[in-house]
Amino acid sequence: MGALVTLDLPDDSPMLDLPWIITFGPLGDADEWEPVVCGPYERVPALALAEVVVAEEPLMAVVEPLLPAVSADEIRGEIDAAQVAAEDEAAQVDSADLYGDYEDTIDEELDTAAQQDRDARPAMPPSEAELRAGFARIAAKLPGPER
Repeated sequence: MGALVTLDLPDDSPMLDLPWIITFGPLGDADEWEPVVCGPYERVPALALAEVVVAEEPLMAVVEPLLPAVSADEIRGEIDAAQVAAEDEAAQVDSADLYGDYEDTIDEELDTAAQQDRDARPAMPPSEAELRAGFARIAAKLPGPER
C-alpha cells in the first residue's frame, strides 16, 4: 500500500476549481526513478485515480492544483511564498516542544483512526468518459487568445 498526499482545503477554497495533477513516485529511498506526472484532472477524479493506484502499489502520489501563472514575476512570487512558508514551518518545528502534549497527541491519533475507518471503502476510478468530460470542462475554463 502506498501513500497519497494532497492539500486539505476548506470547502469554499477557489483552488478546488483549478485543474489538478497527480505526481507518482517511489515511496521509499530504495527505488529511484523519475516521477510520472498525469493530468490535468478535476480534483475529485484526480484523488480517485491516485487512491486506486497507491492502494495496490508501494508508491507515493501527490495530488495538487495547477497554478495558472501568466508571467515570470507571478511564478517568482509563488516560489518566494513557498520558500517563506517552508522557513516558517522549519522555525515552528525548531521551537516546538520535543514531546508535545500527550493528551493532544492521543486525541489526534484517535480522530485520525476514526476518520480512516469512515473513509475505508474501495475506491472506484472514474471512467474514461468521465475523465474526458472533465478535460473538456477544464479546457473551457482556460482563457482564449485575446483579440
